[in-house]
Amino acid sequence: MRALRHRRDHGQLSVLILGFVVLAMVLIAGGVDVTAAQLARIRLVDAVDAAALDAADALDEEAAYRKGVTDSVVVSTATVSDAAAAYFAGREKPQGVSAWSLAPGTGSADGVSAVVVIDATIELPLTGGLMAALGKTVSVRVEGRAKAPLLPVP
Repeated sequence: MRALRHRRDHGQLSVLILGFVVLAMVLIAGGVDVTAAQLARIRLVDAVDAAALDAADALDEEAAYRKGVTDSVVVSTATVSDAAAAYFAGREKPQGVSAWSLAPGTGSADGVSAVVVIDATIELPLTGGLMAALGKTVSVRVEGRAKAPLLPVP
């Protein structure tokens, strides 16, 4: 009777170990992909902030001559959009980003602040192929704002 009980329990521990190994691999893969997505998002934030700083200097000459210049560079939605598009056209996509484009909301609502919004698709290193096979992507929207104040010359 004792030998029969021993034979029924034989091999049960290997199933448990296999389950824990699979669970650990899924957690590690998820952690790697989440970290990669976060790093790609940070690189996008840097790029959008730089584009917003560049666009904040895009003077709208017509508005500046018509209304005058006060304490900030006068910008418009057209000058901000054009400057941001030129900035991104001259740059390579950051590592981990497969596509990016200017999104609605890029421009200037108040005439002095530049707002740059970008939509991007992020590549995941471990599960990206599986997601692509399922027709899914990871999309991120990032927004940057900048203003170019004019300081008096001492």
